Amino acid sequence: MSLPDAIIIGAGIVGAACAERLSADGLRVLVLEADVAGSGATAAGMGHVVVMDDNEAEFALTRYSSDLWRARSAELPQRAEWEPVGTLWVASDAEEFEGARRKLAFYRERGLQAELLDEQSLHEAEPQLRPGLAGGLLIPEDAVTYPPPVAAWLLRQMQERGGELRQSVRVQAIAGDMVVLANGNQLQAPLIVLAAGAASVGLIPALPLQPRKGHLAITDRVPGFVRHQLVELGYLKSAHGSSLESVAFNVQPRATGQLLIGSSRQYGQTSAEINHGILSRMLQQAIGYLPGLAHLSILRTWTGFRAATPDKLPLIGPAPGHEHLWLATGHEGLGITTSLATGQLLADLVAGRPPAIDAAPYAPSRFADSFREEAARAGTV
Repeated sequence: MSLPDAIIIGAGIVGAACAERLSADGLRVLVLEADVAGSGATAAGMGHVVVMDDNEAEFALTRYSSDLWRARSAELPQRAEWEPVGTLWVASDAEEFEGARRKLAFYRERGLQAELLDEQSLHEAEPQLRPGLAGGLLIPEDAVTYPPPVAAWLLRQMQERGGELRQSVRVQAIAGDMVVLANGNQLQAPLIVLAAGAASVGLIPALPLQPRKGHLAITDRVPGFVRHQLVELGYLKSAHGSSLESVAFNVQPRATGQLLIGSSRQYGQTSAEINHGILSRMLQQAIGYLPGLAHLSILRTWTGFRAATPDKLPLIGPAPGHEHLWLATGHEGLGITTSLATGQLLADLVAGRPPAIDAAPYAPSRFADSFREEAARAGTV
């Protein structure tokens, strides 16, 4: 292709969504992927599309992206395994049930459908859950999907508009409007988008990102074993806490009839090897809610790394102090959910259009001090 208008580093689902939206605006897009498209965190995630309520900014981004997912769900390829199963937040005791009531009020005040289930209704909705649970909260519009085919589908649309995907191409540095490859070649574009997840910090050390390692397991085929994505209400303490290690109950029914089991989070880990202690804790947590899991076969286990920011919100927008660089990273465990919104927000900001939601909470400029410190160390200011 001729000189591209935009170079995107990273062909996971976030980079793919950015590429597809920029190409829809008429930009000639070149996507560079160090491995195979969709093989990083995109292939290692649970594939949930969920509306979250930890704070207003998280709710706005996940709600907007969920709407975009549903609007395009009929276009998705069959291999994407789009399943609008809903999410059932499970309360183990009276305290967590009060938390479900608060979530219900939050969602309903903002126009999101939600239903509170008592102990009996919970049992009727999910008979495999252990007896004695206090109840739950059903979010029927949530869904699950298999992300790698979605990333491939988005990239095909970009290619059909004249864009290009180059795989097994490792970026060594970003310098102004130049991307320097590991083989010494240089590529130039007025717009560079860094969407490399946890690997992004290797190119821009000032990024306030930490990798969070997670474990997943998938069972043999047991169609109908569960009907909804099941998540313990204690998950929020695990997902948003600062402890170095945590596990929580999260099980999804997949279109294949299998069950995908999560979740775990570890800071300070660099090895992709299975930590059998963490994996055992995670599986025992799941069995505590679904005793029948103990009789199922686990076919595969794996790990992945998610990029987490200090405030648990992604970085979407221009990088402070880098004239040509834009960021689309730091999504941690919500990269699949928020990918479509990230692509649309970034495209709107690049084009100078008012975005559908306020983009300020995700602006990298909120960490401007980190970028200034890096520039000072490098002697560029």
